[in-house]
Amino acid sequence: MILLVIDIQKGITDERLYDYEGFINRTSRIISASRDKGVEVIYVQHDDGPGTGFSIGDEEFEIADAVAPKSDEKIFVKIVNSCFGNKELAEYLDKQEDKSLMIVGLQTNYCIDASIKSAFDRGFKVIIPEGTNSTFDNDYMDKETTYRYYNELIWPDRFAECVSLDAAISFLSDHNE
Repeated sequence: MILLVIDIQKGITDERLYDYEGFINRTSRIISASRDKGVEVIYVQHDDGPGTGFSIGDEEFEIADAVAPKSDEKIFVKIVNSCFGNKELAEYLDKQEDKSLMIVGLQTNYCIDASIKSAFDRGFKVIIPEGTNSTFDNDYMDKETTYRYYNELIWPDRFAECVSLDAAISFLSDHNE
């Protein structure tokens, strides 16, 4: 199993997010539990390109301090919504014997959704711990409705197993034995 921490970057990790404090708390807990259980944690950052303010070298591009990687953890950069758009990461994940991925991060309706569906299409078992992805209000739905739409309707029983945080932590323990 691998934990993918996707796009929790300074420029989009703030109070605008649905359940911001809860999201940070639960995501920090699952990262810590993964490390404690010997589950590899891999970070992914989205790069919108030079001059956007959200690119390599920009402060907004950096991973949020609350969930910062350890020095020995892998970090991959992507320029499309799905983390599988980074060929090196896709090849690394495809080579894993265990085809289980736990996915957390931002934003629910963009890069998280695209990465979950791409992982599913590649034959991975995808686990989504409750409250470990988030998003902003958009022109069609408020942030809570958007979160619930994906986590309660679109992903379960189709693309991913959406579980409570405690179940996810237990799953890490059971899965790594």
